[in-house]
Amino acid sequence: MMTRDEYVLKLKGQLDRWNADLSVWEARARTAQADAKHRFDEQLVLLHDQREKVLYNLKLLENASAAAWQDFSRGADQAWVAMGQAIDKARAHFEKK
Repeated sequence: MMTRDEYVLKLKGQLDRWNADLSVWEARARTAQADAKHRFDEQLVLLHDQREKVLYNLKLLENASAAAWQDFSRGADQAWVAMGQAIDKARAHFEKK
């Protein structure tokens, strides 16, 4: 079983990868034509909202006591799954050829 610190590091690493994807997609949205820009912006708003939930859960984990962190990890796991699904959906949208 992972320790709290290992778990937090794992989540931060994934968040860093997602943030890199978001940066690329935000750049594309800035240069997109009007109709595509609107669709990109909608996706980005959803991703930013989901990322805020992930960050909230990450803070709870970081501040949880050693005895309570596993309880908080359940909420973090759910937020992480939802963020992963949102990223996958956005990736399909932003990386269409």
